[in-house]
Amino acid sequence: MAGIHILEAIVVLLALPVVSAGENGLTVAAGSFLIGMAVVLILLSGMQGRPGIIWVNLGIQAVFIAGALIHGGIGFIGVIFAGVWALMIYLRAEVKRRQDRGQLPYQQSGPPPQGG
Repeated sequence: MAGIHILEAIVVLLALPVVSAGENGLTVAAGSFLIGMAVVLILLSGMQGRPGIIWVNLGIQAVFIAGALIHGGIGFIGVIFAGVWALMIYLRAEVKRRQDRGQLPYQQSGPPPQGG
């Protein structure tokens, strides 16, 4: 999950030239928002071991989506990464469900596979 935050921070910083090429150019609000959010994402990448942080990860995307008020491209980043975090929440729940049922490969007992 920390890697996703680092990737998202890179995408956010790469959005600076996209926003500057837009209709209004790179305003102080848009530049400050993007750089500030990149810093927040990097800081969040170091906090991924805490309980309940996955919901913070999804919640920060709401801030990005609200950033569409500044520039549409910022909101687009939020929508894309909200989907990524929603998928991460689903996959995490699925692994937990399979773990609780003993269905993960390392939980299977039986004879070792025969080598050829």
